[in-house]
Parts: sequence; structure tokens; C-alpha cells
Amino acid sequence: MDNIILIGMPGCGKSTCGVIVAKTLCKDFCDTDLLIQKNEKMSLQELIDTKGSGYFGEAEERAICGHVFRNCVVATGGSVVYSEKAMEHLKKNSLAVYLKISFGTMLARISDFESRGILLRNGETVGEMYAERQPLYEKYADVTVDCDGVGTEKAVRMIVEAVARAGCQASASFPE
Repeated sequence: MDNIILIGMPGCGKSTCGVIVAKTLCKDFCDTDLLIQKNEKMSLQELIDTKGSGYFGEAEERAICGHVFRNCVVATGGSVVYSEKAMEHLKKNSLAVYLKISFGTMLARISDFESRGILLRNGETVGEMYAERQPLYEKYADVTVDCDGVGTEKAVRMIVEAVARAGCQASASFPE
């Protein structure tokens, strides 16, 4: 497996940890939210507000399926698991790592659900979104890392160690 795909709830640390994991493992880094913004020439929130959640999902799928990931740590948008096609594309030659956090941790880490570009479909609540996505993350995960109550540095270490245990083409050592 050449790539490491980070999936999980908004606020779990996919982008923040992803950059550091990529540096640690000498891999490239890609944030699929940035791919969407580049393709659509607007922010995620603008896209949701002006074109709707259905279009957003299609744009996310197009951006992901239209990109070839090689030797990369990929931070996905939290809604990626709604697209089976996008997840199949991402999982080719990749290890999917689910960064798991509790509902309470997500709420503590995110204060701007209305402006952050988080997809809430058909007026669903944040709690409904959490309940709907959690089993999807579990379905697609090859490895789960519990990031509840853990800072960035420890989360990165746990991700790198989990990747090594899973046998992904990556190795790193941390000073004791």
C-alpha cells in the first residue's frame, strides 16, 4: 500500500495530523477539500450555499476520482464516505485510517459548523450527521486510531505506529 487515507468526523485532525504524518513518513500530502475548491473555484461553504449539498457531493466525487494519488497522505473531507465510488478510488493501493473522536470532542473542536464547509444534508442536525457517518467510517476503515483526548503530537505518533503495524510502505522512528 502506497497511500494513507485519513477519514473521520470534522475536527478529528485529518488535515492537521495529515501534514505532519506526511512529513514524518516522507510522503506527499493532499487535502481533498482543497482539490474541490480548486476545481470549483470557490470555498466549500460557498459551494454548499450556492449549489446545494447534492452538487457538493458530486463535486467531491469528481475531484477525488479525477486525481491520481501516489506515495501520499490524503486528508479527506468528512463527507467522502457518502460516495462509494470515491472511497473505492481512494482505497486503491491505500490504507484507510479512521481518526475516531466522540461527538463531544467534535463539538468542542468545531465552533463554526455554519461557515466551515461541513456538509449537513437536507437540514440534518450535527448529531444526525455524526450518527449517520460513524458506521460508514467504520465500514471503510482498515485501521482505527482513537484520537479522543489526544493532542496532535500524540495522534501523529499513534497514526504512524498504526500504519507501520498494518504494513503500509512507510516507516519512521521517534526519539524516546
